[in-house]
Amino acid sequence: MVGVVLGAGSSRRLGRPKQTLPLGDTTLLGWVMRDVEASSLERVVLVLGGAADEALAGLRLRRARAVRNDAHGSGCASSLLAGLDAAGPCEAIMLLLGDMPGVDCAVIEALRGDFERDPAWASVTSYRGALGHPLVFSAGAFADLRALHGDKAVWKLVERHPERVRKVEIARPRPRDVDTWEDYREVVAALRPRAA
Repeated sequence: MVGVVLGAGSSRRLGRPKQTLPLGDTTLLGWVMRDVEASSLERVVLVLGGAADEALAGLRLRRARAVRNDAHGSGCASSLLAGLDAAGPCEAIMLLLGDMPGVDCAVIEALRGDFERDPAWASVTSYRGALGHPLVFSAGAFADLRALHGDKAVWKLVERHPERVRKVEIARPRPRDVDTWEDYREVVAALRPRAA
């Protein structure tokens, strides 16, 4: 299973690259990557976009391969395709968001463990009934993923095939992704004990 971290967002609502926002002793994206790299995922691909140079400057990648998506302005699906291409042949990919630092190793391992016990076409994390990231897609779903375009395309695919998607329950609130300054303040407050 290859982890594909989508970190190419343009941060239009924030007005600056959210990947570089400080969080604990690192950046927002650095926090996410630390958890992903500490997981048991065999390989990790980080997809970056317009703020790639600034984002990379704030990272200490240990084993992830960073790739650039020059078409990031066309929507998340282009970053997914760049990640799929970089992942190469594999049994499955796990999609993670570079702006969702609340997804820690425990969540990653729970989703991966569920998939390994009983592989599904796709698995989606459910936080007390609220669907969220990460998601796992088996190799059997890759052709469908490659046909996607625009934003929220993965969720449209999940909605189109509910009979092929397994929900993996996580007994905690859904982590917040950072799109606004309010989101950022909430995330900093929620992760402050761990950051210390």
